[in-house]
Amino acid sequence: MNRDYTTGTSEEVKIFVGIEIEHTQMHGERTLFVVGHDWHASHIMLRAVENECKHIYLGANMSFDIDKLEEYNELASYLLQKGYWVTLDFDVSYVEQVIQKVTVRDRFIPMISVKIPYADDLGYNACVKIDDKDFRASNNGVWTHRLRGLMECEKFTPWSKYTQDKVIE
Repeated sequence: MNRDYTTGTSEEVKIFVGIEIEHTQMHGERTLFVVGHDWHASHIMLRAVENECKHIYLGANMSFDIDKLEEYNELASYLLQKGYWVTLDFDVSYVEQVIQKVTVRDRFIPMISVKIPYADDLGYNACVKIDDKDFRASNNGVWTHRLRGLMECEKFTPWSKYTQDKVIE
């Protein structure tokens, strides 16, 4: 993903640091962002310590790879045991695989990425339905939200906020 950092625009970033700007439990906290899956737990922890981060964000820059799910689980579990908060950013299409493989714990934030292009243009009546994979399959029902209600100002992060991170490597 080609994006802006304090040092300029780059696609070749593996690890960067910044303040968590998305509205999760770690909003406002110094965060180590890890791109891709070429990582080792000790290296990530070293970078987190060097940069005074208590939150580690895996799968940054839309880099989650479903084929590495077991490795994500092992890394997340290890980091959680060491006291870090851990976010795993993955596409909504992988929810079932993630829930089957990843151990959900306190301080773990599953960041389920739901891509809705042109959300601003869908109009006032557009709704998002949190559905199940089949009738009565795994949820107690469905949840329907007006898209505009989900797009509240206090939950919005403009693209310009994603330019303040510092590339580490």
